[in-house]
Amino acid sequence: MRGNRNHVRKCTGLFCGLLSAALLLEGCIPGVSGPAGIGTVQSGNAQELSGDFKEIENKLQMIQNVVDKYYLEDADIDPESLKEGIYRGYLDELGDKYTFYYTADEYALIQESMQGTYCGIGALLQQSVDTGIISIVKPFKGSPCEEAGILKDDVINKVNGEDTAGRELTEVVSHIKGEEGTTVNLEIYRPSEDRYFTVDVERRLIETPMAEYEMLDDNIGYIALQEFMETTPKQFNEAVDELSAQGMEGLVIDLRDNPGGLVDAAAEILDRILPEDQLLVYTVDKNNTREEYHSKDSETIDLPIVVLMNDSSASASEIVSGCLQDLDKATLVGEKSFGKGIVQYVIELDDGSAMQVTAAKYYTPEGRNIHGTGLDPDVEVQLDEEKEGDEQLDKAIEILQEEMQEQKAAFAG
Repeated sequence: MRGNRNHVRKCTGLFCGLLSAALLLEGCIPGVSGPAGIGTVQSGNAQELSGDFKEIENKLQMIQNVVDKYYLEDADIDPESLKEGIYRGYLDELGDKYTFYYTADEYALIQESMQGTYCGIGALLQQSVDTGIISIVKPFKGSPCEEAGILKDDVINKVNGEDTAGRELTEVVSHIKGEEGTTVNLEIYRPSEDRYFTVDVERRLIETPMAEYEMLDDNIGYIALQEFMETTPKQFNEAVDELSAQGMEGLVIDLRDNPGGLVDAAAEILDRILPEDQLLVYTVDKNNTREEYHSKDSETIDLPIVVLMNDSSASASEIVSGCLQDLDKATLVGEKSFGKGIVQYVIELDDGSAMQVTAAKYYTPEGRNIHGTGLDPDVEVQLDEEKEGDEQLDKAIEILQEEMQEQKAAFAG
């Protein structure tokens, strides 16, 4: 295991380690080093087990002998897969759903997804659990996919002449991606028109949209953050700058269904909002070591702010929401958040594989750990899925309008 600080990452995501349809890691958090020497730490259990490794090796050989002698079918066991399974089993025995093992290939994909950029066509894909069909969830705005005329719900039938039927999404995506400037040939089925067509799509460097924004009525800015990846703070800052240039007087930050992401990204976004040298969040590990995150930038957002959240707002989303609530900087509107208040280290091993291990708890500036409890909104609004419109956003706008009016009255007085 490497002790190099560049190979230790912190995670707080709700779905930490799971790959979404777009191969974006939902929650693995890079950019913050762990304690010095973490790569060489051994637990007491590991030291006790080290003396039993020969016994484990002998028993595995006995199992292999029994399989070879008695198993009815041909035992086509890949030695590499067998070893990976043993590593996974070791961490599974800890009984922690956020602690697990990545193969080298899995970790390479995760590292790419954490960066928020890749070379491809610029689309969010999904695979049906029932049929295995791979379809377009959303072409990114201004992407090669959108420029090629590919639409939401289009089905990818073939990639470079090869059928996608029976293939895993990760494999198909690996063929769609490629070197910048090259092209990929896609056969598309469009259900709405019941027709097939082929199109060559240029691969370009894609920055996954993490911050979508618009100006609402009454000069209220709206920014929806999808996840907290390396590119999210940059996109958030660009959104704030653009909305400010348009005369923004109040801001809605929508963190609903945001499962989390990078600790550093959450801290950077808070840094943009809050004044310099403000405690944002702190972590405490098994040795009671406390690590604090403080704002460094004097730039602030001195406007009324409302944060929207729901029961799928987790981890890094809760770091942002909890900090702003503690400091009375924003009004939280919506539903109680998910409640994930623990941190994982992702540690790269010598062969390119990696381990993700729950290693600390995090606390809001006022010392709250919300693991298992979540954050209570200041104004609770349940979203009625059967009704048209967005009651939670409507309430956020109403609150901002009142605060903006009060601010103007105070200024005039």
